[in-house]
Amino acid sequence: MNQLSFTLPKINREKTRKVVEGILEKYRLYLLQFPETKLPKVTATYSLVPPHFGSEFHSSTETAAIERVDYERERDAFLKRVQQAVNRLSFKERQIIIERYMDFEEKYDYEVYNELGMSERGYYRVKGRAFYKLAFALNLNVFEEGLLEAK
Repeated sequence: MNQLSFTLPKINREKTRKVVEGILEKYRLYLLQFPETKLPKVTATYSLVPPHFGSEFHSSTETAAIERVDYERERDAFLKRVQQAVNRLSFKERQIIIERYMDFEEKYDYEVYNELGMSERGYYRVKGRAFYKLAFALNLNVFEEGLLEAK
């Protein structure tokens, strides 16, 4: 009888870790930022072109409002997606990710593992496992060129 054989792509752990860290930094920034360029202009403009009341033109205020709503919708969807992925982690993994990356106050790794009463080695093991799971949950895995054979 033949056994089922399939190939799994090999994951580049270092690149995957960097991608997940980037997403978590983006999460923190999205909580704090609103781009100034999206605000409407307040300067009056004058033109010799008569006003056109068709639907293809928007004032700068309308354009800014539309961009702001689109930006907020995108930001909220991103924040919700990351929060749902983090909520799927185990308690310790979730605790590390939230303390290290999702608080407003930035902390270093040594501060987090001392706060949680963990050893340095145990902390990094759990953190690495959390990153691996987050990469799968957010579909952010970076694969290497070669394939790993599984039988």
